[in-house]
Amino acid sequence: MSDTPIDFEAAMSRLEALVAQMESGELTLEQSVAVFEEGVTLSKQAQAALQAAEQKVKILMESNGELTVEPFVSENPSDV
Repeated sequence: MSDTPIDFEAAMSRLEALVAQMESGELTLEQSVAVFEEGVTLSKQAQAALQAAEQKVKILMESNGELTVEPFVSENPSDV
């Protein structure tokens, strides 16, 4: 699994597939550990995507009766 972030929906879909693999009981210990590691990475990416979305929602403000969106400026340069 690369460290390139994927979108939330793709991460959740892959996590569901990984859970199914682990629940099947057909993986070796080494495979289970690798799948678990991938799952942890995907979970962190999904959490970061949720936090970014939450921040964008907080930035959404009402101005003169119209909704305006201000650009999200992350404190973490890797959150783009």
